[in-house]
Amino acid sequence: AELRKASKRLSCHKRYKIQKKIREHHRKVRKEAKKRGHKKPKKDPGIPSAAPFKEELLREAEQRKQRLEELKQKQKLNRQKEHEKKRKLEAKKNAAKIKEKAEGKESSGKSKGKTNKLLNKNSKKSFCRELMKVLEASDVVLEVLDARDPMGCRCPQLEQAVTCSGGNKKLLLVLNKIDLVPNDNVEKWLNYLKKEFPTVAFKSATMMKDKTMEQVTKRRARVDFSETSQYFGSKCLLKLLQEYSKTQDKAIQVGVVGFPNVGKSSIINSLKGKRACNVGLARGVTKSVQTVHLDKQTKMLDSPSIIADPSNSALALALRSVIDTEGSDSAEVLEGVNAIINHCSKQQVMMHYNIPDFRDPEEFLSLLAQKRGMLKKGGVPDIESMAKLVLCDWTGARIKYYSQPPGFQKPPPYLTEQKIAELQEGFNLSNLEQENSNTVQALKHPSPASSIVFQSAGMTNGTIEENKVVEEGSEWENMETSKEEEEEEEFTESDDDEEDVEEDDDDDVEEVTRKAKPGKRQTNPALYKEQMAGNERSRSLSFSLDKPADEDDAYDFNTDYV
Repeated sequence: AELRKASKRLSCHKRYKIQKKIREHHRKVRKEAKKRGHKKPKKDPGIPSAAPFKEELLREAEQRKQRLEELKQKQKLNRQKEHEKKRKLEAKKNAAKIKEKAEGKESSGKSKGKTNKLLNKNSKKSFCRELMKVLEASDVVLEVLDARDPMGCRCPQLEQAVTCSGGNKKLLLVLNKIDLVPNDNVEKWLNYLKKEFPTVAFKSATMMKDKTMEQVTKRRARVDFSETSQYFGSKCLLKLLQEYSKTQDKAIQVGVVGFPNVGKSSIINSLKGKRACNVGLARGVTKSVQTVHLDKQTKMLDSPSIIADPSNSALALALRSVIDTEGSDSAEVLEGVNAIINHCSKQQVMMHYNIPDFRDPEEFLSLLAQKRGMLKKGGVPDIESMAKLVLCDWTGARIKYYSQPPGFQKPPPYLTEQKIAELQEGFNLSNLEQENSNTVQALKHPSPASSIVFQSAGMTNGTIEENKVVEEGSEWENMETSKEEEEEEEFTESDDDEEDVEEDDDDDVEEVTRKAKPGKRQTNPALYKEQMAGNERSRSLSFSLDKPADEDDAYDFNTDYV
């Protein structure tokens, strides 16, 4: 039954009281108006009949009135038209949304996944597609390496694609972040790498002073912008590219490639002298090709990161993967941190983080979380969050670590002596060596004692071709479909088993009825009970044997009636 509305009836005492209050209020309002001297507006007396040109004045007044009315009508019509336009646009949007929903329902899950992947700029296939565009369009390719682990930042697939592409493409190595590595180690790596490719020592500016930059708050007052906005090696690299463009007698396009967080966009900003490309601590900030003109002869092409192949070691995937630490699975992050800690000197890690001795990486994370106050409810160390923070420190520019170049230099199979000579043509190598030494001497380097010794895992395999990339989403879909098929098979098998059990039960019942004929009474009831019990036992035994593993613990109600 529906609830009735509340009655509006009042008691007489309450009604009279309200009326009295209203009268008092009106009296008060009249009194205040009298005090203010508020008078009624006087009516327009109009034009006196004795006034000259009275008819003309009246006509003008009437025309003015008509014009005002027409203007009001026009404004009203314009407003109506605008409202109609808005309504039509909204209707179109709603229709489009409804259509999209309908199409989404009709289309299968696989086709929907494909369209999403095509539209999604963050997908690995999109990264590969954009990277291939840069490689095809470039005359010179700059492979950016992190000076802390140069060998781990090299991609043999990319180097092979550039060297074997033909068309006189050149490949230069840019050793970035040399300010985080001891002086001697930088010189060793320059001597090692220059035997294969022309190598430029570089220190890019991490923060360029620009209008688009956010204002520094009081919390970030400690940040020294004199260090972060300084860059070294840009003159050397620009000179090298300009000399090469003169030898070619044409404007050149320079592609900048490399793994995530090696400083590709920062190098372009340093060469330009201002913030031309977006940079950030997060991995995979650059999602598409960005073009920056340095001068009339040189055009830079910023590219997305190289996709690390899943077949790489846990260390390589942790440091060179495109996936951001915040979005990735905690198990993967923990595995990555374990690999990093296992490839470092334990004593140096303890000294750097100022923590006591630890048995394994998990204990290291728990000690560090307790020291920094990263605790869950009940004072339990937040190991997952701490692992993400440690991984961000290692992929960023916070931790100073270095790796030694290999003792024996063996060039990759795609680099023959003839190919190395071809790649070095058009570059003044003696001048480059001198400029590199000047750059290294101009910088302030950390001492080996304050840095962590790191064991490199060697070159990191990358996926460049789009058709070889396997998206995570497609893998999950394949796994789901296979699971569904297995479930269907199990379901059909269990149905068949149940039918067999039912047939066996019917046979047993028929046998019992044959023994006990309907016309005659059973002379021996004890014998009849024994026979029934035996049948029930055999039935329950066959049922338990035919049952699937999941139903072993299920309760058999038939045993209650034995």
